[in-house]
Amino acid sequence: MDLNMKFDAVYFEPGSLTYPLGKQLKEQFAALPWIPIESHNSIKEMQEKPNSEFGRMKRNLIIGTRKTHKYVENHKVSDYLVPYTSSGCTAMCLYCYLVCNYNKCAYLRLFVNREQMMDRLVRQGKKSERELTFEIGSNSDLVLENTITNNLLYTIPRFAEEGTGKITFPTKFHMVEPLLGLSHRGKVIFRMSVNPQPVIERIELGTSNLKQRIDAVNEMCEAGYPCGLLIAPVILMDGWRTMYTGLLEELKSGLSSKVKKQMFLEIILMTYSYVHRAINGDAFPGAVDLYDKELMTGRGRGRYCYRNEAREEAELFLRSEIRRILGDVQILYIS
Repeated sequence: MDLNMKFDAVYFEPGSLTYPLGKQLKEQFAALPWIPIESHNSIKEMQEKPNSEFGRMKRNLIIGTRKTHKYVENHKVSDYLVPYTSSGCTAMCLYCYLVCNYNKCAYLRLFVNREQMMDRLVRQGKKSERELTFEIGSNSDLVLENTITNNLLYTIPRFAEEGTGKITFPTKFHMVEPLLGLSHRGKVIFRMSVNPQPVIERIELGTSNLKQRIDAVNEMCEAGYPCGLLIAPVILMDGWRTMYTGLLEELKSGLSSKVKKQMFLEIILMTYSYVHRAINGDAFPGAVDLYDKELMTGRGRGRYCYRNEAREEAELFLRSEIRRILGDVQILYIS
């Protein structure tokens, strides 16, 4: 994986260049074509491209300001999902839930008004009578984004100094070294998403491999960050039981004793959609077909999820194997 994140062009809202991060990015990518746009949400040239261009579209970087700042209640790891510094991604996971929101325009968008967003986050925490946890990584992968913007180097120390409660974000990437020495005061919950290596290779295209992910969570835990793991999404493809047992065994042997002592698990079964099928069929014609009409049922608005009996079987299996292999680790939820 090329950690320098090579792009073909930058599409930008001209007003974004008045922000410090906008100016930094203009200098950073000065050699690329810069194409002005009215809004990061509506780029006609991209919207009109065929699905087969999905992978190439992800080689464009979009820069703008985030105008929507609505916090959405959440009752899992966090209290609120918070719109933050990016949306979309450069990776191409075949099940990516962001595709449901953005269709083929799930490319990486960077929002340069980070100071405004952090100010709001700090105010929101201080208004609450109890400590809140804010999920800042629900729209993108902030570890990946950080390789371009250094936004986590801004976010973590500032929240540690000024914030009330906690922030959290998940990742499928291993590039955590810049975060290890930051002052976080235990206010940042780091969550690593894991899957069996065969799933990563065939389905989570452009992401870090399993060993790299395990090493990264070990490093973050050693640096004092509270850490958890997402086994997500669980995909009930041929051989899934063997693969997920193998994953749990790799976690047992690869995770440090410190991680195993304090970690929690989140387990999410895959949701798929008609949009995924259409894009994947055109953009990745040789890829695994994740739709299984025997195991899946409609979930409204063109989405599919596993039938109740399949979900129940998977949950029983995973709970049993987790207890057998990892012991009495806390499972926050299975959804």
